[in-house]
Amino acid sequence: MLARLNSIVRALRIGLQRRWRRPAQGEMLFAEGALARVQQAKRAIGVAAVVGAAGWVLFTHPPLRTVGAGEVGVRTNLVTGDVVQWRDGSILVLPGLHEAQVFTVRDRVYRPAQIASASGPAPVQSVEGLSVGIDMAVRYALDASRLRATARSLPADLDAEIVEPAVQNVVYKVFARYTVREIFSTKRVEIQQAIEADLRQRLAADGVALKGVLVGKVDLPADYKRGMEGLLAEELETQKMEYTLQLKDKRVKETALEASAEKVRRELRAEAAAREQVIAARAQEEAMKHVLPFKQRQVEQRRLEAQAEKEARMKVAEGNAQARRIEATGEADARKRLAEAEAFRMEKVGQANAEQMAREGALLSRHPLLIQKTLADKLSDKVQVIIAPPGSGGGFLAANLLGGGAGAREAGPQHASVREEE
Repeated sequence: MLARLNSIVRALRIGLQRRWRRPAQGEMLFAEGALARVQQAKRAIGVAAVVGAAGWVLFTHPPLRTVGAGEVGVRTNLVTGDVVQWRDGSILVLPGLHEAQVFTVRDRVYRPAQIASASGPAPVQSVEGLSVGIDMAVRYALDASRLRATARSLPADLDAEIVEPAVQNVVYKVFARYTVREIFSTKRVEIQQAIEADLRQRLAADGVALKGVLVGKVDLPADYKRGMEGLLAEELETQKMEYTLQLKDKRVKETALEASAEKVRRELRAEAAAREQVIAARAQEEAMKHVLPFKQRQVEQRRLEAQAEKEARMKVAEGNAQARRIEATGEADARKRLAEAEAFRMEKVGQANAEQMAREGALLSRHPLLIQKTLADKLSDKVQVIIAPPGSGGGFLAANLLGGGAGAREAGPQHASVREEE
C-alpha cells in the first residue's frame, strides 16, 4: 500500500513539472495559464492527500480480518450490535463500524505452580492441617458455541483472570475434606473426579470448556513422609506375615487334600485291580471251557499225524529198500553183461590180431623189403637221411644199426652221418 502511494505522488510531481515548463506566448496569457496550472496542481495535491490518507487508514486498519486453523473470529457491529462468528477464512471489517476479535479454540494446559510443592508458597491443606504439594494439570479450551455471547466479556489473560481463581477455589476446598493418606493413596480418583465436576461448572459459566483434570505427583511433608515410610514398612511386614500364615495354612490344606486324594486314588486302584483279577479269572474259566476240548482235539490230531507220519516213513523205507534191491540186481546184471562183452571183445581182438599177424608174416615172407620200408616209415618223421652199409648177402638194411648182424662186428666202425631235422 505504501508503495502505491509513493508511485501516485511521484506521478503527480512529474506531471506538475511538465506543465510548469511549457513556454509562454505572452505575459497575460502566461499569468492566466500559470494560475490555471496552480489551481490544477492544488486539486491534484488535494486528491493525492485524500488518496494517501485513505491508503494510510487502509494500511493501518485493513478492512479484512483473517482467521487461521484452530481459531474462531467474532465480528461485532458497533452500530447495530449484531455479532457474526466465522472460522478458517477472511471477513470484511470496516474501521469505526466493526470490531473483530480472534480467539484460539485449541486446548490449553494450566499448571498451578504454587501448589506443586509442600514447602511452596501456597500448598493445599489436608483435614489434619498438613501442607501437601500436588502436581496438577488442568486442560481446557474456549467453548466455541458460546463465543458470540461471551466474546466481549472475555479477559485478555484467560489463565490469570478466570482459570487460576476457579482452580484455587475448587482445589483448596476439595483437598481440605480428605486426609493425607487418602490424598496420597486411597481417594486419588475420587478427589480428581470431585475437582473435575466442580471446576467444570465454574468454568462453563465463563464460556470455558473443561477437558480434564490430571493429578500427578503428591509431595508429602518431610516429617509425615518419614512416619509414613515407617508405618508402611510395618504394614508391609504385617501383610507379609499374614500372607505367610495364609500361605502355610493353604499348604497344610493342600497337603491334607493331596493325602486324601492319594488315599482315594489307592482305594480306586485296589478296587480296579481286584475287579481286573475277578474279570480275568472269569475270563480264564470261560476260556478253559473252550480250551480243553481244543487241547484234546490237538492231542488227537497230533497222534493221528504221528501215526500217519510213521506209516509214511515205513512206506518210504520199503520203497527205498525195494529200489535199492532193484538197483543192485540191475547193476549186477549190467556188470555181468559188461564182463561178457569185454571177454567177447578180447576174444575177437585176439583172433583179429592173430589173423593179422599171420597175414603180415606171410606177406613179409614173400616180400622182405617191406621191413626196411616199414622202418623207414617209422623213422621218417625224425630222420631224413640214413647212410649205412648194405646188409651182407642181401640181408636186412638196419641189421648193423640195430647191432643184430655178424658183419657189423667184423667191419668195425663205419662213418655214419645223420642230419636231424631242425
